[in-house]
Amino acid sequence: MSYTNGLDKPSDYFETKLYTGNGGTQSITGLDFQPDWVWLKQRNTTRSHWLFDSVRGATKRLHSEATSAEATDTSTLTSFNSNGFSLGSSTGINQSSGTYASWNWKAGTSFTNDASATGIGSIDSTGSVNTDAGFSIISYTGTGSAATVAHGLGVAPAMIIIKNRSTTNGWEVYHQSIGNTKYLALNVTDAALASASRWNNTSPTSTVFTVNTENGVNKSGSNLIAYCFAEKQGYSKFGSYTGNGNADGAFVYTGFKPAYVMIKLTSGAGEDWKIYDDKRLGYNAANKSLAANTNVADSNSNISIDILSSGFKNRNTSGALNSSGATYIFMAFASNPFVTSTGVPATAR
Repeated sequence: MSYTNGLDKPSDYFETKLYTGNGGTQSITGLDFQPDWVWLKQRNTTRSHWLFDSVRGATKRLHSEATSAEATDTSTLTSFNSNGFSLGSSTGINQSSGTYASWNWKAGTSFTNDASATGIGSIDSTGSVNTDAGFSIISYTGTGSAATVAHGLGVAPAMIIIKNRSTTNGWEVYHQSIGNTKYLALNVTDAALASASRWNNTSPTSTVFTVNTENGVNKSGSNLIAYCFAEKQGYSKFGSYTGNGNADGAFVYTGFKPAYVMIKLTSGAGEDWKIYDDKRLGYNAANKSLAANTNVADSNSNISIDILSSGFKNRNTSGALNSSGATYIFMAFASNPFVTSTGVPATAR
């Protein structure tokens, strides 16, 4: 199948890349872009998630399952390259014979906002933005008081993931489906919880997102990083669904064949942030999962989904994905649009 440039070719903006560690140094290649956010996870053993981005800089790591502050490790991801990234010898990301998944997003355009000069937001922000793909990485310094931060997307973000880089705070998540009065935490299994101290009960706008007094989003003097996502038709979707408790589970329409899906129960606690992609071994209905909030290895248990040409379908009754009457949120990125700009329909695998 051929594509025109732009969002008809989602692999210009997001792609999963698998690799095997060599215990030394190596460059992982084969992406169609230079990544700005790289999320790594060893698949064959218990090991942390490792998150790097070009705004904070290579070698500066965070862990999605942990509250730990940012640390610098020169043996980890050492550079972002034109078609991939380079690795050092750290066992966390390059153990000899270890098998790894990497999830890669492109931002790419430098962003700076002087709030006092532009009148946009009340906190200065810098980062990297891709308005075509609806993704920005935004760095800012907390004030400890309610404030607004420019995100550069030009449309309101549908999902925002924030980490305080300076202190041991959790990962704070805004999602449009749970609204501005609640939040989720990426590093734990909690339900969506009510709190005005995260978003000040205020939804993001086309120019800014709002943070309140919570240390995880706005501690005075702390350095914070925000990953902001806006929906783009045929490329990304940030929605919700209700489980039906049936092995012939709820079908969730995204408008594209997913390359990546992350799902979280919001109406109850105790369930993981399940991650699926179209590159790891396992096929409908046995797609392997990882979990953003745990360091466990790949699993191909019955907690599975079908990846289809226009969305995904649950094939289980687990609380993590499809409990009857339960509410779930998801984030998804495309492998193929359902119909490309040339009118060619995508096909399920």
